[in-house]
Amino acid sequence: MQFSFRRQISASCCLTLLTLVASAASAATPSLGIFQDHGDVGTVLHPGSAEYNAAQQNYTISGSGANMWFGEDDFHYLWTRVSGDVSLTADIAFLGETGDNHRKAVLMIRQSLDGNSAAVDLARHGDGLTSLQFRDEPGGNAHEVQSNVSAPRTVRIEKRGDYFYAFVSGSDGKLQVAGASTKLVLTGRFYIGIGVCAHDKDAVQKAVFSNVKLMSLPATTGKLVLYSVLETIPIRSTDRRVAYVAPVHFEAPNWSRDGSFFLFNSEGKMRRLALNGTEPTTIATDPQNRCNNDHGISPDGQSMAISDQSGSSQKPSIYIVPIVGGTPRQITQNSPSYWHGWSPDGKTLAFAGQRDGDFDIYTIPVTGGQETRLTTAKGLDDGPEYSPDGEYIYFNSERTGSMQIWRMKADGSAQEQVLSEETNDWFPHISPDGKWMVFLSYEKGVSGHPAEKDVALNLMSMDDKKVHVLTKLFGGQGTINVPSWSPDSLKLAFVSYELLPEDSGGTK
Repeated sequence: MQFSFRRQISASCCLTLLTLVASAASAATPSLGIFQDHGDVGTVLHPGSAEYNAAQQNYTISGSGANMWFGEDDFHYLWTRVSGDVSLTADIAFLGETGDNHRKAVLMIRQSLDGNSAAVDLARHGDGLTSLQFRDEPGGNAHEVQSNVSAPRTVRIEKRGDYFYAFVSGSDGKLQVAGASTKLVLTGRFYIGIGVCAHDKDAVQKAVFSNVKLMSLPATTGKLVLYSVLETIPIRSTDRRVAYVAPVHFEAPNWSRDGSFFLFNSEGKMRRLALNGTEPTTIATDPQNRCNNDHGISPDGQSMAISDQSGSSQKPSIYIVPIVGGTPRQITQNSPSYWHGWSPDGKTLAFAGQRDGDFDIYTIPVTGGQETRLTTAKGLDDGPEYSPDGEYIYFNSERTGSMQIWRMKADGSAQEQVLSEETNDWFPHISPDGKWMVFLSYEKGVSGHPAEKDVALNLMSMDDKKVHVLTKLFGGQGTINVPSWSPDSLKLAFVSYELLPEDSGGTK
């Protein structure tokens, strides 16, 4: 269902060099440049080292350690202690051509020097992989968001409040938003610095950090820029990866039936992005050029359903368009109608429609004609989607007082609640193999499905109904409104968002 995405926000236009408190400054060791101290963190077999070259103003760090992952980090760390909002920038180069492909040189912010500390780091791997890694509680398993830029020369990590953002240099050498972000609460003063892990307990690796800048970030008072990030996540490893990031508002990815591209909506248009593409193309849907985030692909992959409000009523109706673009064919005559599901046999569409002030679930033949009302309970019913066998329609309903996941037979009979959760749950999507259901969860007190919220993608096993968090992110409206499973049922596509000052690391 479409709602407007508007924001009046502000940010500061300048960054200043970090001013350390007097006690920290007096304790600093000149031979370590801007940092205070260094040492091994976690368990290492070979002691590491850190050297500062004042003439060249760079740092050489050697580190051992088996990994920086799971519940503990093992590496050598050069650090200082600060508080507040900060950024750390550096050029990174490994010394030597040999070593594990996953050896890491990192910019890191962590709560303590304990190996299992809550921490966020921007890691440049030996094979070029660059990712934002994070552990949000002591001893918890680490997670990551991988950048789609390989082996950037320059990287930056920023802490703004409880949010952390990654920046990487592009082909022009300038920093840009990586699209990787996370939320993590640190208390009081914390550690920030640079480090190296060999990813091999028996080895020692070295990296050089140059043009290192540690800066404080003043309070945000000016304009903020919205960045939309198309990401994918495998349900087994949960290692998120950025597919596309841009300073525009886009929403609701569909994964093509052959797995080769994504569809999403932006600025009223439908966009197509190749799986490993760099820029999307526009799909012609004129005169329907006010498409919203309720769209999807036919079972045969030849057509797409769109929900568009270009008509005289200015309320969404459902249309079908060739997947390559063309003249839309109107399906629903009543509005507003928001598409959400396509029956596996390709003959029927399921949608949420508002009639006489009530939102309910309806179906309609793909050829158009008479719509059939399936739900009549008081309260909003939304997000209908067919199970892969066509037997059920899953949907979300607030008929019990909070938004929960329900299902019914395809003819509307046998309506039953699937889960009873403390969260408000939206948009159930069943994997093509029928084994999993993903849904979007808001915190208990959140009404509707607004944008700019901390949300979770939850994954439920269809066999035992056990639910676990797939990932947490900043998003909501536009994140996963429509079906977005990969055809092999191994991955999901979704959209996260970032709000950054216009003069932050990614906009210079």
